[in-house]
Amino acid sequence: MLYVFLSICCSVIVSILLKLAKRYQIDVFQAITWNYSIAILLTWFFFKPVLQFETLKQAPFGILLPLGVLLPVIFFALAASVRAAGIVRTDVAQRLSLFVSLTAAFLLFNDHLNTLKFIGIAVGIAAILCSIPWQKKTANRKVLSNAWIYLVLVFLGFGVIDILFKQVAAFKQMPFTTLQFIAFIIAFAVSLMILIIRKINKLSKITFTHVVFGWILGIANFGNIFFYLKAHTALSNSPSTVFTGMNIGVIALGTMVGLLLFNERLSVLNKIGVALAVVAIVIITISNH
Repeated sequence: MLYVFLSICCSVIVSILLKLAKRYQIDVFQAITWNYSIAILLTWFFFKPVLQFETLKQAPFGILLPLGVLLPVIFFALAASVRAAGIVRTDVAQRLSLFVSLTAAFLLFNDHLNTLKFIGIAVGIAAILCSIPWQKKTANRKVLSNAWIYLVLVFLGFGVIDILFKQVAAFKQMPFTTLQFIAFIIAFAVSLMILIIRKINKLSKITFTHVVFGWILGIANFGNIFFYLKAHTALSNSPSTVFTGMNIGVIALGTMVGLLLFNERLSVLNKIGVALAVVAIVIITISNH
């Protein structure tokens, strides 16, 4: 469970860094761009992806290209959500995005929908609805009126990314880590092109501070993925333990950090949403047995 704990910590650190970015006047888009540069280097170092022309011709670019574009776009939505809605609500939305892929599984991929899965999805949707700050004057006045838009984007965006990653994992002709490496390269290329355009239009000023912040963000982001894969390897006979521990752990630790470090206040409805999120994850885990 050590790897699960480390993955949880890395995930929450990403949210903390995104929360601190505005305080220290960090260009979030620029940080996200450099995040992918260090993710590429770390993936190369730890996973030794094999890239040969003959192998690359087999790569499923029909999946990798939209994945590479979505990664930085939804990461930016995540950053906006953390700033607008706070760490607690954003972590709930991100973790409950699994219900998007579950819904797609039986609507698009003919997966079997049992009663428990249906209940889990229903509870998950209720949790999302309860987590959204519907009123402008909630217990936390720092919550912006447009926060719900970013929460929905995080919920839907990470769900679509999860679907694409599952399709990548199902592609057996190449190792998953090699395909992930290619996706990171595409994400970095897309982000870098946008950053160059922003630089030309004088909307961004590239500085070493932003680069370093992006690298730190990238190390935490990569650590989340690295330790999550390690946890699945170490607990290969109990993937549900990893799944449940990771999702509930992020919500629990994210809630503690949001409340204690950043004084994020939740309405009664929001607290019910956090509780429902945990219940939904437990139900969906049981339904897979």
